[in-house]
Amino acid sequence: MHYEPTTKLGRVVNEIEETLIAVILGMMTVVTFANVIARYVFNDNILWALEATVFLFAWLVLIGASYCIKTHTHLGVDVIINLVSTKTRKILAWISITATLAFSILLLIGSWNYWAPFAGLPLTSGEINDQAWYEVDDIPMLDWLRFIEGPMNQGEAYEKLPRFIPYAALPIGMFLLTFRVLQAGWHLFTGKIDTIIASHEAEEMVEEASAHADREN
Repeated sequence: MHYEPTTKLGRVVNEIEETLIAVILGMMTVVTFANVIARYVFNDNILWALEATVFLFAWLVLIGASYCIKTHTHLGVDVIINLVSTKTRKILAWISITATLAFSILLLIGSWNYWAPFAGLPLTSGEINDQAWYEVDDIPMLDWLRFIEGPMNQGEAYEKLPRFIPYAALPIGMFLLTFRVLQAGWHLFTGKIDTIIASHEAEEMVEEASAHADREN
């Protein structure tokens, strides 16, 4: 199942997710390939490659979590769901939506409170703990981002990339996750779905492959 965006906000979120996933995968591939070439061909090493790949992978996982809700590809145990009536299945789906939404909101609040100090922004409590001067370990500062040094670092130059940039994956990923859970709830309310998990896809694929083999034999 695939949620087709029907509103402007839905289309914008859809474009953000798919674009970021494609860009991140491409960047991870390029950085890893370049580091392999540097190491085994030129006997050198790109110092920041590992850290950059780790951050990119974190972005990919967090954004992928919301994308999987959109595409209905999160796996779950559906033994009980398949045994109950349609009405009971919908009740169980509402329980799942409610629990998942509460969990995603807690993650969103926690991720904001963790990230906000690195961006010099207030916590949900209103407290400000400015840590915008914190930098990553290896990734060098990009020249086209120097304009943020004035407002973010009191005019001081960053030697490495400020942490609030890669760490932004946390609030962005959790916001997208919360949005997709709300969207799933709306689809459940309008009757487009009666469960938020995928069926036993692996089991079905095995059965299809077995049936195909039997036809060939």
